[in-house]
Amino acid sequence: MNNNTMNAKDSISGSQAECYVTIEGKRYNFMQAISLEANIDKTKTEVPILGKTGKGNKSTGWTGTGSATFHYNTSIFRELLEKFKNTGEDIYFDIQVTNEDPVSSVGRQTVILKDCNLDGGLLTKFDADAEYLDEDLDFTFDDFEIPEKYSLLAGMQ
Repeated sequence: MNNNTMNAKDSISGSQAECYVTIEGKRYNFMQAISLEANIDKTKTEVPILGKTGKGNKSTGWTGTGSATFHYNTSIFRELLEKFKNTGEDIYFDIQVTNEDPVSSVGRQTVILKDCNLDGGLLTKFDADAEYLDEDLDFTFDDFEIPEKYSLLAGMQ
């Protein structure tokens, strides 16, 4: 029987992340980010296999998608949409997210989402009853790298 368990201190605080966005060579500290998620969806092909009643599955590619919520206090993404409307030029950008909780023993992880592209975006809003305004952005990305990775928790090996 394995008596190893994770220590509560090794959970990662959700609010201690850093988020940077690099657009056309300018790097912005996106401290107004509330949340961000990026996912990989694998493309799979069913493969018929002689001698088996079921089919196998072979991965043949992937698609990167993401969503984020920000405080509604920057025009940067609206400027990208306006540039696309006026010129047809679609701007791609990178998003770097670092998670680090100084209490946890796992260290830090950094993921860089490359060649992000907006699916669209909010142009304007108001809400007379809101405590604050936020906005949601959906995007795709074409590549990623993980230059910093969490270390293994004690007891995992």
